[in-house]
Amino acid sequence: MRPLPQLPRTVRGTLSTLVTALAAVAALFAATPPAQADTTVCEQFGSAVIQGRYVVQNNRWGTNEPQCVTATDTGFRLARADGSVPTNGAPKSYPSLFNGCHYTNCSPGTNLPARLADISSAPSSISYGYVGDAVYNASYDIWLDPTPRTDGVNRTEIMIWFNKVGPIQPIGSQVGTATVGGRTWQVWSGSNGSNDVLSFVAPSAIGSWSFDVMDFVRQAVARGLAQSSWYLTSVQAGFEPWQNGTGLTVNSFSSTVNTGGGPGGPGGATICEVSYATNVWQGGFAANVTVANTGSAPVDGWRLAFTLPSGQRITSAWNAAVSPSSESVTASGLTHNASITPGGRQTFGFQGTYSGAFAAPGGFSLNGTTCTRT
Repeated sequence: MRPLPQLPRTVRGTLSTLVTALAAVAALFAATPPAQADTTVCEQFGSAVIQGRYVVQNNRWGTNEPQCVTATDTGFRLARADGSVPTNGAPKSYPSLFNGCHYTNCSPGTNLPARLADISSAPSSISYGYVGDAVYNASYDIWLDPTPRTDGVNRTEIMIWFNKVGPIQPIGSQVGTATVGGRTWQVWSGSNGSNDVLSFVAPSAIGSWSFDVMDFVRQAVARGLAQSSWYLTSVQAGFEPWQNGTGLTVNSFSSTVNTGGGPGGPGGATICEVSYATNVWQGGFAANVTVANTGSAPVDGWRLAFTLPSGQRITSAWNAAVSPSSESVTASGLTHNASITPGGRQTFGFQGTYSGAFAAPGGFSLNGTTCTRT
């Protein structure tokens, strides 16, 4: 019997490469877990876990009409939202997902509650999908409490309204505007009878955004609605519908709370120096501030807190986001200068007005650590 003819070397090489590629693809599929099947929840306070770390909740608390949420791999959509309630009162519900604890329902692996003073940053990101035939807001709900409770509504509620459709408004009244996270917001303050509510309303719809939750928490502290010894208990994001709402979607969501290792991050605590130089004229001034990291660890997401003397008000700033404009102020790094390396420094400035005798701020703290004045 004659031997089979040998394939040309180029063909053998091609077949070998193909076999190797197919084996690699097979290994990839074997190592990749199957996508999670969508889960629809219609129970009034029913929930489901996604990504192994967030809880999606139906949270239908203000209506008896049917409502269902469908948990997806990366978020959820409002599958059914029947009925309506008056727009001058509370919404129908808060279908949402969260990191942390909500009425003893805690998300898997969460490190919340966490003391505010121990949190160096709390990055979060979201992508929303909106509809046009409903009255609703798209909002974050951030809960603060003097104790690390996991069993109920907490002391101070921070709401961030990414979108507002229809004749609705936050609890309380508008008390001004503020720049937080590099964006301008209407600021509302009031009480729902059980807890204080501080709301930040975007002037136009935001479809997606990545930001630090602690920027808004520090606003609450600066306004006397929380203290650094309090606890962050949950970070929630979803919708408050008043009328209809079917089809509203959270396409994706992430929330992380970074604690431990000191405000400077792993490897060492923050040590800092601040120089504060001013140019003063009748009724006005300009300040140039340099923040130096004299520690051994980088300071990521730096925030410099200080208190302006009475009668001073900031009118503009550069190279940092500075808010509020008077009294207890926090300057935060922007995207291009958000980190201070060991031995490095960042400089920013602002212009303002004053009445009476001019004076410099009495002290500075970087991410909660008191700095030396040079």
